[in-house]
Amino acid sequence: MTTVLVVDDQSLIRQAVTDLLHGRDGVRVVGEATNGAAAVEAVRALRPDVVLMDIRMPVLDGIAATTAICSDPANVDTRVLILTTFEEDDYVVSALRAGASGFIGKGSEPEDILRAVRAVHAGDALLSPAATRSLISRVVRGRSPEPSPEIELLTEREREVLEFVARGRSNQDIAAQLFISPHTAKTHVNRIMAKVGAHDRAQLVILAYESGLVSPGA
Repeated sequence: MTTVLVVDDQSLIRQAVTDLLHGRDGVRVVGEATNGAAAVEAVRALRPDVVLMDIRMPVLDGIAATTAICSDPANVDTRVLILTTFEEDDYVVSALRAGASGFIGKGSEPEDILRAVRAVHAGDALLSPAATRSLISRVVRGRSPEPSPEIELLTEREREVLEFVARGRSNQDIAAQLFISPHTAKTHVNRIMAKVGAHDRAQLVILAYESGLVSPGA
């Protein structure tokens, strides 16, 4: 069973998402919240597997709420999935940096939202690494790279692996490119995340672009 908390300040959206998800193939909506502050409290009380989080809300916005949820060790098993519109690219990147596991558009097909919830609960970053790369590339294009002390912690091989992650490559793809096993590729990715304090692969993509390790369009 995947438990979900729906967070949005618009009642129609909350109701629509709840109606879509509740009772569908092992998914149960355990609560709703109308703003970020209420979401933080609801997570503490309900411990949902997935939080579907709007960005622009009163009292506390979705980015600040995501930061509060993902930085609390008690919520280690709770994943945040951002509900977004195309105009919110900069906000989405901030939410991913704060620890969100992915993003999906409010206009997505019902089955896509359902799959997104399942994927995030399973520990996958969403959307695909390629979609995340495209988003971040749009946001950082034209900005000067920022020196990153985290990058300095990585070995030459780990930097190489990080570049592949930033370009949307799966562990299988990385393994084939570097002539290593998929298990070894996964081990490298996990070690990189531990060294730089990343929550998941989406945060690795952000780090690679913002540090200049990978350039937009490269």
